[in-house]
Amino acid sequence: MSGTNTALLALTLGDPSGIGPEVSLAALREESVTRAARIIVIGPASLRPASIPGIEWSGAANLHEELPDGGQVWLSSAAPAAWDMGRAQESAGRAALAALHLGHRLALAGFVDALVTAPVCKHALRLAGENIEGQTELLGRWCDVTDHQMLAIAGDLRVLLLSRHLPLADALALVSGPRVLRHLEILHAGLRALGFEHPRLALAGLNPHAGEAGTLGHEEHEVLEPALRKARALGLDVHGPVSADVVFAQAAGGAFDGVLALYHDQAFIPVKLLGRDRGLTVILGLPYLRLSPAHGTAFDIAGQGIARHEGLQHALLEAARMVAARGMIPVATLQGE
Repeated sequence: MSGTNTALLALTLGDPSGIGPEVSLAALREESVTRAARIIVIGPASLRPASIPGIEWSGAANLHEELPDGGQVWLSSAAPAAWDMGRAQESAGRAALAALHLGHRLALAGFVDALVTAPVCKHALRLAGENIEGQTELLGRWCDVTDHQMLAIAGDLRVLLLSRHLPLADALALVSGPRVLRHLEILHAGLRALGFEHPRLALAGLNPHAGEAGTLGHEEHEVLEPALRKARALGLDVHGPVSADVVFAQAAGGAFDGVLALYHDQAFIPVKLLGRDRGLTVILGLPYLRLSPAHGTAFDIAGQGIARHEGLQHALLEAARMVAARGMIPVATLQGE
């Protein structure tokens, strides 16, 4: 990275009818962000403030060399002329998809060090023709990978999901020994990639009190414990099944480096409680680093100027720190953020 000491990040603005654009623009004004990273902002041209210069796609490849520390530029993505604030709609879904695809292309080509994505509306994506669970699945398909998973982070709590955006009955039907084993392997490898040399893992129980020796369910004994034995035989340091009402607090306190949760809300209730404005997600298994704040489009407050931007700000700072941890920039540059 010649001539600069900060990471180069791509930031997509997400669904323009939600809070993504306003929290993104607010985060970009924070001094901590301008000290930590140079940023290519991607979104509709109509949202670009005069303070951020625009660029064409053809100029993006040279920004690692040309963009100075603290620099920000805007890469315009395709978008309709207008959209309604605060609701799911096809036009906004198409705008979100266009921005996300440009960010993906920048990251996949190696033009940027990491991709940070503001929230999208899954219903709007479907209205726009993409019948997928969310950005995790979409980016995986564009990258042509299948073994990719979402890691949710809130401080020292790191949680991998066995399944994501599914009805609970469907999610529970996917709890199987082979899936648990494979996800423990993904969590182990992902944490190693994030700098944990010997990750300490925990597996959350499915039933209250992890089944209480069969009194409250048999899945722990019949499904989870055999998967744990196989994981340990592969050399993974994994504990459990640990009752879900204690394992996340234990992990947040440092007992474990990562937890495998068995369905979406089992993971995100503790992440959002502990993370507040600092929860984020990382996708493990992509060919590039991608982070996102752990909140949604918040249609109910979009456009009112009251959305808090700390989550998006934290995602940008953490992306810069992770780039530094991978040895791409001096860690000292990020001290004091």
